[in-house]
Amino acid sequence: MNPLNTPLGFCSNFLFVPGTRPDRFAKALDSGASSVILDLEDAVAAEDKETARNSIQAAWPSFTAEQKKRLIIRSNSPGSQFYSADLMLAQKLDLACLLIPKSESADEMNGAALVLPNTALIPMIETAVGLDRLSEITNANQVIRLAIGNLDLQADLGMVCDPQETELQTARFQIILASRVAQIAPPIDGVTPTTDDVARIQDDAKRAKRMGFGGKLCIHPKQVGIVKAAFMPSEEELAWAQRVIEADKTSKGGAVKLDGRMIDRPVVLLAQRTVAIAGEH
Repeated sequence: MNPLNTPLGFCSNFLFVPGTRPDRFAKALDSGASSVILDLEDAVAAEDKETARNSIQAAWPSFTAEQKKRLIIRSNSPGSQFYSADLMLAQKLDLACLLIPKSESADEMNGAALVLPNTALIPMIETAVGLDRLSEITNANQVIRLAIGNLDLQADLGMVCDPQETELQTARFQIILASRVAQIAPPIDGVTPTTDDVARIQDDAKRAKRMGFGGKLCIHPKQVGIVKAAFMPSEEELAWAQRVIEADKTSKGGAVKLDGRMIDRPVVLLAQRTVAIAGEH
């Protein structure tokens, strides 16, 4: 299996579920979420890490092959006392994708890739060091896209943000730029802490799309539909994407112009993601 071929590079919404709540795994998969993240980090207390890993392993045989393609595990951070055991679990499960929090170097990503040659990696940028090393992280082995951990990044930088997180806009732009330069999938925006403020969730998701993010992290099933709707391509965007894909097929992957615009691989990737997101609805 080529880890870079996972459809998770095209997903627009990602729903977190604590690894200690196996009763919620199936519900999350049935919630309409494009992808479900089984969390071993923030949602799990230190004394419950082993229980969470055991719960995921026990539930794994109950998932269909299609569901396994939509499942991500968020490990604990590299260097933590729990990280090695998390990698061993991912290896046992032949996991499609691993979300690595507080990613800070290419060495961390390449080390995970050595252990998990069949697993796509999504580094979470949550620290000043990670932000400073974006270029090397995005170009590490098996990295398919980045995610921003907006709340932890605020804390690490000593920020006190307004409700729109205006102070983090520069960091978000840097992550989008690094992803484009490395020609990986558009990154995933962070969480909106509120679950009841529909307007806030909508505004955050729409801003993420406008900025160039390809998806958003969700902390509750109520957020999933709102995020999906925000990232839904317009008719014009979908028509353009279909024309790009058709032109790429006609050129058999070679350089081609469409309406006077050069179509390169990142543009084709964007078109494929647009069509994939439209197909989620």
